[in-house]
Amino acid sequence: MRIGISGAKGSFSEEAARKYASKNGLEGYTLDYLISVENVLTALEKGTIDLGIFPIENLTGGAVAETVVAMQKHKFQKKNTFTIDIRQNLLALKTTKREEIITITSHEQALKQCGAYLKAKWPNAKLQEYEDTAKAAEDLAAGKLPPSTAVIASRTAAEVYGLQILEESIQDQKENLTSFIAATK
Repeated sequence: MRIGISGAKGSFSEEAARKYASKNGLEGYTLDYLISVENVLTALEKGTIDLGIFPIENLTGGAVAETVVAMQKHKFQKKNTFTIDIRQNLLALKTTKREEIITITSHEQALKQCGAYLKAKWPNAKLQEYEDTAKAAEDLAAGKLPPSTAVIASRTAAEVYGLQILEESIQDQKENLTSFIAATK
């Protein structure tokens, strides 16, 4: 079974897919890191994946705009909806000091989920939207983003890409629940 996810390695969509597979007894599956919901739904329609996993709504950030737009353009079957608790973290290069951070980048939803934190702790930082939390972490580690950038992403993304965690659990709500859809063709 091929599962397509709307994220890079270390994304919350990967975490959701692994939890879904475990809960539903799926074994021997492979993950396709498709980054966007648009790519997941396109792959479902083409039959290059068997199952798609992507976020639909967060209690703090609301509906995922990217998902709403993509769902209107594609035909698919909603197999299941499930929820996971998201823990956002502020990540930077291991050589970057806190006071060197000028820009904080992440997916639009992550920025929304951490809005009060960002206003209180980083009022002068430039906020920049990115296509995926884990992709931002990957690109920071690869030197595609300036070293003065911090990203909001998962603990797993920090481990996968060798980044330091400046602060943990920075989401505004203690319980930061996000609903995901498991979809088939």
